[in-house]
Amino acid sequence: MNEEATMIDVCALEDLLPERGAAALLGDRQVAVFRLEDGGVRAVQQRDPYSGANVLARGIIGSHDLGDGTVVPTLTSPLYKQVWDVDSGAVLDAAGGEDLPIDVHDAEVREGRVLVAPAPRTVRAGS
Repeated sequence: MNEEATMIDVCALEDLLPERGAAALLGDRQVAVFRLEDGGVRAVQQRDPYSGANVLARGIIGSHDLGDGTVVPTLTSPLYKQVWDVDSGAVLDAAGGEDLPIDVHDAEVREGRVLVAPAPRTVRAGS
């Protein structure tokens, strides 16, 4: 099966507000889908690994300079304020706790529709 066939259509891009998230159910897996200011989309697990609650779609989208001039989009938990890189799932600020990365799903916009891979990436950048 090719990659295109495995992507799941979750909504129209216009249904997502910039810098806001929405929850989607992909089979039995909940994901949080975000539209960035530039129109790009990202998808991560919905479950906050620190609290165990399915709340990451209510998180805050931002950005972080990695110190080398590279700026990455970030997600801040709405509960305990941990911060993740939404491209890799890596923890950027564990808010004093242990590093608990999040799963990232491939996501794209095609013909005005948001498509998300049903399974997370198997390898995280920087892991």
